[in-house]
Amino acid sequence: MNNIILTILAVAVLMLLFGLGIVAGEKLRQAKHEKELDQATQTVAGILATARKEAENLKKEKVLAAQDETHKYRQEVEAELKERRQELQKQENRLVQREETLDRKDELIEKKENQLARRDEKLNEQQQELAHKDQVANDLIEQRQEELHRVAQLSEDEARKLILDDLKDSLVSERAQIIQDSNEQVKNSVDKFAKKLIVEAIQRSAADTVSETTVSVINLPNDEMKGRIIGREGRNIRSFEALTGIDLIIDDTPEVVVLSGFDPIRREIAKRTLEKLIEDGRIHPARIEEMADKARKEVNDDIYQAGESALMELGIHNMHPELIKVLGRLKYRTSYGQNVLDHSIEVAKLTAALAAELGLDEKLAVRAGLLHDIGKAIDHEIEGTHVEIGVELAKKYHEPDVVVNAIASHHGDVEPISFISVLVSAADSISSARPGARSESLENYIRRLEKLETIANSYDGVKQAYAIQAGREIRIMVEPDKVSDDQTVILAREIKNKIETELEYPGNIKVTLIREKRAVEVAK
Repeated sequence: MNNIILTILAVAVLMLLFGLGIVAGEKLRQAKHEKELDQATQTVAGILATARKEAENLKKEKVLAAQDETHKYRQEVEAELKERRQELQKQENRLVQREETLDRKDELIEKKENQLARRDEKLNEQQQELAHKDQVANDLIEQRQEELHRVAQLSEDEARKLILDDLKDSLVSERAQIIQDSNEQVKNSVDKFAKKLIVEAIQRSAADTVSETTVSVINLPNDEMKGRIIGREGRNIRSFEALTGIDLIIDDTPEVVVLSGFDPIRREIAKRTLEKLIEDGRIHPARIEEMADKARKEVNDDIYQAGESALMELGIHNMHPELIKVLGRLKYRTSYGQNVLDHSIEVAKLTAALAAELGLDEKLAVRAGLLHDIGKAIDHEIEGTHVEIGVELAKKYHEPDVVVNAIASHHGDVEPISFISVLVSAADSISSARPGARSESLENYIRRLEKLETIANSYDGVKQAYAIQAGREIRIMVEPDKVSDDQTVILAREIKNKIETELEYPGNIKVTLIREKRAVEVAK
C-alpha cells in the first residue's frame, strides 16, 4: 500500500514537474520571441530612419539640381534676350543711318536741281545774247561786204571769202581763250567738289580706333594658382605652351600671368584656354588639351561670326564661306595698333560714301573697300606681301575684276582700272594715314615727317622737299642745272634706299622727284 502511495506521489510529482517545465519553456519562448520582436522593431526603425535621411538628401539634391537648371535656363534666356535687343538696336541704328543718308541725298538732289535750273536760265540768257550778237555780226558783215565791194570793186564771192577768213582767225583766238577759261573753271570746281566729298565721307565715318599689343594679361584669383598652372616639375606649363604655341610668362607680379605671342589668334586661344582652366580649377595636361580644343573651336566660331557680322553691317551678300572665314581672322589682326577688320569696315563705308556721290556702284565699292586688306589675315602664314596674297585670295574665290584690281592697286603697285579702285586707295589713306588712327603719337608722327624731309634735303642738287599725304609721299624738287634727267632716276632710288635704311614707318612711302626748268622773259 505504501508502495502504491509512493508511486502515485512520484507520478504526481513528475506530472507537476512536467507541467512546470512546460510553463517555464513557454515563458522562455515568449521572452525570446519578445526579444526578437524588439530587435526587429529596432532594425525596422533604423532602416526607416536611414530611408528618411536618404530621401531627404535626395530631395535636397533634386531641389538644388532643379535650381541650377532653372538658373542656367534663366541665364540662357537673358543672354538670348540681350542678343536680340542688341540686334534690334543695330537694325534700328542702320535704319536711322539709312534715313539720314536718304535725307542728305534728297537735299543734294534738290541742290543739284536748283543748280541745273539756274544753269538753264543762264544758258537761255546766253543763247539770247548770242542770237543778238549773231544778228549784229550779220549786220556788220553785210555792211562790210557792201563797203568792200564798193571800195575794192571786188566780186561778192571774193568779198565773202575775205571776210570769212578774217572772222575765222578772230574766232579761233576767242575759242582758245574760252576753252582755257573753262578748263580753269572746271579744275577749280572739281578740286572743290573732291574736297567736299572727302570731308563728307570722313564726317559720316565714326569708327573707333583700338590700340592692341602682342601680349595678353590674365588675372588670377590668388598667387597659389601660379603653382598649379606651372604644375609638378613644370609639366603643366610645358603642355600649355606646346598645345597653344604661346609663351606663358609667370613673374613676381601678384595675381597676374602674361601670354606673349605674335599670332593674335593663337594668343586668343591661349587666353581662353587659361581662363577656362582657372575657372574649372583642374589643371593637368589632359585637361589642358581638352580646354585648348574647346577654346580653338570657340575662336573659330567667333572668326566666322565676325566675318558674317561685317557682311551684315555693310549689306554684302553672296561671298564664299572660306573667304568669310579669312575675313573674320582680321578681327584678331592689327596694323600699328589699328584693328584691321575695323579699318576694313571703315574703308568700305568711306568708299561707298564717295561712290554714292559720284554715281558709281555702291555695292561693288563696299565689297572692294572691305576686301582691300584681306591678305593681312594670313600674311604671317604665307610668303608674299599682303597685296599679293589678297589678289590671290580674291581670284581664288571668284571676286569681280574691279575688286581684284582695287586690292592690287590700293598701294600703287599696279595701275587702277576703275574709279572704284581710286576711291579705295583714297579711303584707305583717310582711314589709316591720319594722325591718331594708328598707335603713333603726334610727336613721333611729326618727328618722322621731319626726318623724311631731312633725308631728302641731305643730297646735293635738292632744292626743296615736302612730306605730303601724312608721310606716305615725299615730293622733291631738284635744281635742273645740277641734276640731269638721267640723274633724277638714280637720285630717287638713292633716297628711297636711305629711307628704307634709316626710317621706320607704316605702309609705303612714295618718292616723287621733279625736275623743271623755266625760261622767263619780261616784255617791256
